[in-house]
Amino acid sequence: MFNRFVCKTLASLLLAGVTVSAQANWYLDGESSRLSFISTKNANISEVQRFLVLHGKVDPKGLAQVEVELESINSGIPLRDERMRKELFDIQTFPEALITTQIDLRPINDLAPGAQLELRLPLTVNLHGKQHQYNAELLATRLDDRRFQVVTLEPLVINAEDFDLAPGLESLRKVAGLSAISLSVPVGAVLIFTAR
Repeated sequence: MFNRFVCKTLASLLLAGVTVSAQANWYLDGESSRLSFISTKNANISEVQRFLVLHGKVDPKGLAQVEVELESINSGIPLRDERMRKELFDIQTFPEALITTQIDLRPINDLAPGAQLELRLPLTVNLHGKQHQYNAELLATRLDDRRFQVVTLEPLVINAEDFDLAPGLESLRKVAGLSAISLSVPVGAVLIFTAR
């Protein structure tokens, strides 16, 4: 009798956990997530830079949004960061970038912890007052009952001209005394979401 009660209780708790994760909002863990990009100057010098502050959410219908605070740019060189904030991103007018997509959460919710699923999704990037769509190759990993991770399997190559960022790059090139700054920028992400 006691064993049957324990089994029923455990089954109820497990079912409740599944229901919670299926109906929950998933929030981005900004501390554990990372969005970085590679800039190339003078044709052959590449550097990795990242944004330190990210916010995000996936609602129960699978609408996913990641907001990037552009002020949080970190190249490791404070003067360059300040120039990028002002000359490139114009954070007074455009303080954030927004990445959105629609995810089918059922296959992710059905994954056992540690299991993975490759996704090919159209992403919409809103940056600097412009919008552009990309096809992204992603890998979703179910970490445990309340967390999943999404990483880019291939870098997303963003062209500065699609977002009217070429004039800002030209200003940066001049002020830094460079011969060139590439307009194509590979972007990579590791995003961890937690159910709440």
